[in-house]
Amino acid sequence: MSRKENRANQRRLRSSYLTSIISISLVLFLIGIVGLLIINGRNISNTVRENIGFNVILKENVKEADIYKLQKVLDSKPYILSTNYITKEEAALETEQLIGGDFVEFLGYNPLPPSIKVRLQASYTKPDSVIFIEKELLNYETISEVVYKKSLLYAINENIRKISIVILSFSILLTLVAVTLINNTIRLSIYSKRFIINTMQLVGATRGFIRKPFLLRSSLNGFIGSVIAMGILAVIIYITEDELDGLITFNDLELIALLSLSILAISIVINWISTFFAVNKYLNIKTDKLYY
Repeated sequence: MSRKENRANQRRLRSSYLTSIISISLVLFLIGIVGLLIINGRNISNTVRENIGFNVILKENVKEADIYKLQKVLDSKPYILSTNYITKEEAALETEQLIGGDFVEFLGYNPLPPSIKVRLQASYTKPDSVIFIEKELLNYETISEVVYKKSLLYAINENIRKISIVILSFSILLTLVAVTLINNTIRLSIYSKRFIINTMQLVGATRGFIRKPFLLRSSLNGFIGSVIAMGILAVIIYITEDELDGLITFNDLELIALLSLSILAISIVINWISTFFAVNKYLNIKTDKLYY
């Protein structure tokens, strides 16, 4: 009879550990999703910002050799991502395709000046930075003017700011929910072992001795749960990588590694802290209160 009871207790114990690990894994998966939202929100923001640029309009009498020299100078600037030189002929061709007619033949000459299309680094696309860059470029003798849509620039930055706030707020909320769920899962697990804790106290075990196996098991469960959660995330990234056209990829290995280490650290720390306080609760409780 005692053997059967012992086996039954062992099965219940394994089932309790398994349930705890699965619950922790699912919650950590939510935290991983939050991390992916933050990482890819930043990537999308940078992609949008790096498409912000302007046209550097050149003076009519500028020699082509001077234009290429200017382009090299611009490419060396820390705030410029890329440049593209557009000749008078290419500018005319683009305009003809846009208006659907040969305006050069109608006018008898090509009024469009040569220009250089400039794309900026993401960190230099804020309005005050663009204004500073515009003033600096206008100091070059070969540059006539810098053309860009100021209203569009302000609108893009404002929309990115609003979206970032929404993503951050949602991430904080989801993280708080995840932490609460992990804490409740551990408290329920410790609650089921409250009589074991009390029995150990009755036979003279110290508080540290009683806490130690619970803390070790909790840390191990956190480690296993984080590995499972990261595995699920990796599978989802692999499956959705092509479908989402590269928005979620393995290319940012440093960020993915940082996310994985963060999930591991969060899991172990939350599990350890929650277990510590949950065990302490039953170390301080009176025996007759264990039945409530």
